[in-house]
Amino acid sequence: MWICLGNSLALAACSTAVCALISLPLAQIFARRDFPGKAFWQTILMAPLILPPFVGAIGIQQIFARFGALNHALGLVGPGVAEPHPIDWLGAGGFAGVVAMQSLHLFPILFLNLTAAMANINPAMREAARGLGAAPGRVFRTVTLPLLAPGFFAGAILVFVWAFTDLGTPLVFGWYNVVAVQIFDKVTEAGFNPFGYALVLVVLLTTTVLFLVSRHLLARQDYATQGKASAREDLVPLRGRGLACAVAGLAGVSALALLPHASVILQSLSGKWFMSALPQEWTLERYREVFTLPQTVAGLRNSLFYASLSAGVDVALGVAIAWWLARKEFAGKALLDALTVLPLAIPGIVLAFGYVIAFNVPPSWRGFDLEGLRAWVNPRENPTLLLVVSYSVRRLPFVVRSVHAGLRQMSVSLEEASRNLGASSAATLRRIVLPLVRGNLIAGAALTFAFAFLEVSDSLILAMKEQFYPVTKTIWALMGRIEPGAAAVASALGVLGMFLLFAAFWIANRVLGKRMGNLFG
Repeated sequence: MWICLGNSLALAACSTAVCALISLPLAQIFARRDFPGKAFWQTILMAPLILPPFVGAIGIQQIFARFGALNHALGLVGPGVAEPHPIDWLGAGGFAGVVAMQSLHLFPILFLNLTAAMANINPAMREAARGLGAAPGRVFRTVTLPLLAPGFFAGAILVFVWAFTDLGTPLVFGWYNVVAVQIFDKVTEAGFNPFGYALVLVVLLTTTVLFLVSRHLLARQDYATQGKASAREDLVPLRGRGLACAVAGLAGVSALALLPHASVILQSLSGKWFMSALPQEWTLERYREVFTLPQTVAGLRNSLFYASLSAGVDVALGVAIAWWLARKEFAGKALLDALTVLPLAIPGIVLAFGYVIAFNVPPSWRGFDLEGLRAWVNPRENPTLLLVVSYSVRRLPFVVRSVHAGLRQMSVSLEEASRNLGASSAATLRRIVLPLVRGNLIAGAALTFAFAFLEVSDSLILAMKEQFYPVTKTIWALMGRIEPGAAAVASALGVLGMFLLFAAFWIANRVLGKRMGNLFG
C-alpha cells in the first residue's frame, strides 16, 4: 500500500508543480499586462478543460510512444536521431506521460485561481514597496507572493486532489501501481480482500482534509484584498520585445495545451497510422462506425439515458435546495450548505467503490428471495440506478450554485408580490422564480449533463456488463482491443465528447460569465 500511495503522492505533487510553473507566469501576464489578442489567448488556454485527460491520453500515446509519430518525425530529420534506440518520451512505466497529461488538463484551474487572486491584490502595497526602493523581483517575492498564498494553495490543492484520484489517465498509460488503479482492480476482490477498503479510507481521509484546508484558505483570502484601492490598477501595455516574448510564450503553451486535442482528432481521422509521423490513410469511416457499431451505439444510448436522468434529478433537487438556501432561514442551514458542496470533495473512485460494497445484494438472505432487489441495485447485475445516483450526487453542486447565483440577483419583492396576490409557494416558484433563473438553470443542467456523460471513475467501476457500458467504459474497452481501427473509433467517441463538453462550457459561460469559476471550488 505504501508504494502505491507514494506513487500517487509523487504523481500529484509533480503534476501540481508543473501546473504552478505554467500558471504563475501566465497569471502575471494576464493580471498585470494588456496586449492585443488577450481575450483570444485566454480562450485558447481554457481549451484543456473540454477534453478529459483519459481521452487525450489516447492521442498522446500515438505521438510520444517509442514507435510513435514524434520519433518517426525525428527519424526523417536525420538518420540515427531516434534510432536504433527510440526515445522513451513517456518515461519508465508511463509516469512522465501521466504527469504531462494531468498538467496540461489541470493548469487552467490554477491559472484562473492565480489570475483572480492577483487582480484582487491591493496595488497600493506594491507601489509602496517600489517607493521604498525595492526592485521588481523583491516586490514580487516579498509582497505579491505572500498575498497570493491563499488563492495559490486553494487552487493547488484542487489540482493535487484531482491528480491524486485520477483513474483514467494512469490506466491508459499503464502506470498501474497508484492508489486509484489499485482500488479499481480490488473491486472484484472486495468480498475477501480488505486492501481495497484500506486504500479507499486513505483516499477519503486525504481528500477530505485537503478539501477542508482549501475551503479555509479561500475563506482567508479576504486578507489579501482588505483595504483594496477603489480605483482599479491600470494594466501596463506590452509593446515591442516584451510583446513578442509574451506572444511567443503564449503560443508555445497554447500549442502544448492543444496537442492532446489535435492528437485525438488526428487519430479519429486515421485509416492507418503505424510507424509513421502522420496517418498513412485518412478517413471519416471511424465516425460512421461510432453510430453503427453495436458497442458504440449502446454506449452512446446508455450515456444519454444515464446523463439525462441524472441531470433531471439534479435540476429538481438543485432548484429546491438553492431556493431554500437563498430564501429561508432555518436551523441547520449552514450544514445543508456544506452538504451541497461536499460531493466536490468525494472522489468518484471512493463513491463507486462504496456503492459496489453497499449494494452487493445476495440472491437470498435468511430465506427471503432478494433476486428482484438484486436486479435493480446490484451493479454486477444492473448498474443503471447506481450510475444515475452517483452522477447526480457528484454534479449536484453545479446546479445548486448556478441557481443560487441567479436567486441572489433576483429581487425578493417579486416573490412577495406574487404571494400577496394569493399565489401559493409552488405557483410562485413555477411562474415567477423559474422563468427568471432559467438561464442559470440551463447553465447548471448543461454542465451536469456533459460531465455525467463523460464521467470516468464511476463508469469504469460500476458498469461491469458490456450491455450497460456508458461512453467512457466503451472507450476503455475499445482501447483494449487489438483489431485495427479500434483506437481510432475510441478517439472518434472522445472527439464527440469533447465537442459536447465545449457546448456545455459555452452555454454556461454565456450565462454565468466570470461567476462560472465559482462552480468548481
